[in-house]
Amino acid sequence: MTKIKICGVTNEEDATWAVNLGAHYIGLNFCKESPRKVSPEQAAKIARKVPSFVPTVGVFVEHTVPEILKIAQKVGLTGVQLHGDQTPEDARALSEKLEVLLIKAFRVGGEADLEQLAAYKDVVGYFLLDARVEGVAGGTGQTFPWDLAVRARAFGKPLFLAGGLTPDNVAQAV
Repeated sequence: MTKIKICGVTNEEDATWAVNLGAHYIGLNFCKESPRKVSPEQAAKIARKVPSFVPTVGVFVEHTVPEILKIAQKVGLTGVQLHGDQTPEDARALSEKLEVLLIKAFRVGGEADLEQLAAYKDVVGYFLLDARVEGVAGGTGQTFPWDLAVRARAFGKPLFLAGGLTPDNVAQAV
């Protein structure tokens, strides 16, 4: 089954619209460099408006495990997306301390990028594949070669696709 995560939600109204239109997950971005970042206080307000059956996923790029733990608990996140250089050990530490959906994002542009998935396959619940654009952690609006997603399925984890999805190409992505 295809599920949809709307990421970069910055206010309660947009979260409500996304849920009412069928989003399965709401993404709250804590990346300091993102134009769609929210503070923990803003995120907590948004999370309170999201029905309990829709996970609220915090997106973290440059944060340490203690910072992620503090924010996740303060906001009441039901999911954590590691979109930075967090190690498998970091992911393991989070999974031991938080009972949340754990997603590890990978920037991919070629087959060699898929090798890094192996180290996380026993630690996280989902993989998110995003386009590799040098110097940018994500949110570029670029696509990657989607045949890599087919190959990534060999690691046995459900996948999220990110980057450059539009009404014109989403059916092809699915």
